[in-house]
Order: sequence, then C-alpha cells, then structure tokens
Amino acid sequence: MADITRREFFKRTLASGVAAGLIMSGTGKFAEASSGKEPVGTFIDLTACDGCRGLDVPKCVTACRTKNNDRFPVPAKEIPNYWPQKKKEDWSDKKDLTTRLTPYNWTFVQKVKVEHNGRSHVLNIPRRCMHCTNPPCAKICPFSAQTITEEGAVVINTDTCMGGAKCRDVCPWGIPARQAGVGLYMKLMPDLAGGGVMYKCDYCIDLVREGKQPACVEACPTGAIKFGARSAMLRQARERATEINGFIYGEKENGGTSTFYVSSVPFEKIHQALLAQKAKQPNPEAPGYPGMPGNVGNFLETPNGIAAGILVAPIAGLFAAGYKAYKTMKGESTDGR
Repeated sequence: MADITRREFFKRTLASGVAAGLIMSGTGKFAEASSGKEPVGTFIDLTACDGCRGLDVPKCVTACRTKNNDRFPVPAKEIPNYWPQKKKEDWSDKKDLTTRLTPYNWTFVQKVKVEHNGRSHVLNIPRRCMHCTNPPCAKICPFSAQTITEEGAVVINTDTCMGGAKCRDVCPWGIPARQAGVGLYMKLMPDLAGGGVMYKCDYCIDLVREGKQPACVEACPTGAIKFGARSAMLRQARERATEINGFIYGEKENGGTSTFYVSSVPFEKIHQALLAQKAKQPNPEAPGYPGMPGNVGNFLETPNGIAAGILVAPIAGLFAAGYKAYKTMKGESTDGR
C-alpha cells in the first residue's frame, strides 16, 4: 500500500481514535496485562561490582551496545532544529561514548569516591533505566510511545515516539536520551513538531520473553547484577543489606522500581558525590549522567501529575488508535520492535 499523506494520516487517527476514546478505561491510559507472570527485577550489589577493573569499557556496557547495535538511530544528514528554537540533540558524532547515557549507550558504569565513617570508598555503579512499577514516563506520553509490559519492563516504541522528551522531564533520573533527525516527526512535519526519538534500556525484553537474562546480567563477570522475579530480587537485596549493615536504593524511590541497589555507603552520600562529579563535566546541566536522589516521590501522585494524566490520556488514545489502524492497513506490526 502506498504511503498516505499527512492529512489522511491525521484524519484516520481522529476517526479511529474517537472509537478508542469511547472504550478507554477510566483507570488510566495503560492497563498492565495479566498473564500470571510475575514482573522481573534486578539486584545490583555495589560491593561486588569492580567496574571490570583493567578493561577500558565494562563488560555490561559492551554487551548492551553489541546486543542493541542494530537498533541505534541513523539520523538524516540534514537535521532540522527544534522549531522555534535553534538547537537540536544530535549524538551521532559521539556514538562511541560509553561514559554516560546517550541514544547509542543505554547503560554505563559511574565510578565515584565517597567518604563514609572515616573511610574512602570507591564505588562502581551500573546505571540504566530503573523500570519503575508505576512509571510516569509511560503515563504522560501524548503519543503512547512508552508502555510497561506484563514482565515489568518499561519500553519505548520508537515508531511512534516524537521526541518531545516529556518522559525525561518526569523521570527523577533523566534517563531517556534524545536523538534528533529520526522517527515519525521527520515523515510528518519535521519543521514544525517533534524532536526525534527517545532511547533507553528496555530490559532486553525480547531475551526475557525467551526465558533468557538481559545482556548486561549475562556479561557481568563478578555476579554483581542478578536477575529474576522482582520479589526474589527485592528479598535478596534486603538480605544482602542486612548482612553488610548497608542500604537499599530503588525499593521506594519514584513509587518503587524493579531495580534494587545495595551499598555499604548511604545513598545520600553517593548522590552528593555524583552531583559533585557531574558539576565538573563540560556541560553539567546536560542529561545522561543521573544522580541517586533520595525521597523521590512519583509525579503521578502529585496534583499536577494527576491532572496531566487525565489530560494526556484521551490524546494518547487517539494517536495510538490511529497509528495502529494505519499500520494494520499496511500489514505491519505495531509493537515497535
């Protein structure tokens, strides 16, 4: 089937979206599927991670990049600015950067020195998406580009993402990274709307569905990253924290996540050390170098978050239904993978 025009696309979006809006549940934009499977999780023991000492790039980072290489963005040669601003986020000339999160690097290891109880501790912290249990990013995307799967993975449909970066704005860690010059907006109205596509870790959801471990877990030489049912990972994290008289991060932050860190050093001190380290970066305000803030509430539980969810849901439903209708007519999959 020939490509449809922009006008026809929006016409079909509206027509099919009206029907979708009528049947949408009042409980939220997305309903988590119920398959009897327990959501997965990871337990990251910072006392066991040595950052793959002796290697230029930690093995978890290399494994992630190798596994996802064919999914990395290939932007247009001429990338328009974000109208009406004269700027864009283009990482295509930094594809080999492995020391922060980018559209081409979905996990990295932060090395930081922290003083605690009169001792200096050197920590290596694997960072990527936390995969929250109630992810604001998935609930406020106006294009339904982010969803949480029945396995507990928060994934981005790169086919429908317009790169508005609302997901990054509500993420306490600023995880998603944007690449301009790619995605749906380039086909619809590149000079008037959109900013590219957001990229981040998807928990290797394809491998998980095959009964395998995420690439980073499989590659870890010290066993610092463990993977399994979320409840089992939380139990192991609590046991390890008790064993070392340590601390847990990720259990309550942002309303709860599927990633649990355990450290012998308080995460408040780790966060302050990370902020000090970030301040020394060439562009300290740029995203991609997350801290570990404590007492992080969930945006969706605030008045502004509730209002945003209510306002966005119908728009997202319209867009999602229209896009699904369009892809169905073309005989293509709509899962973005």
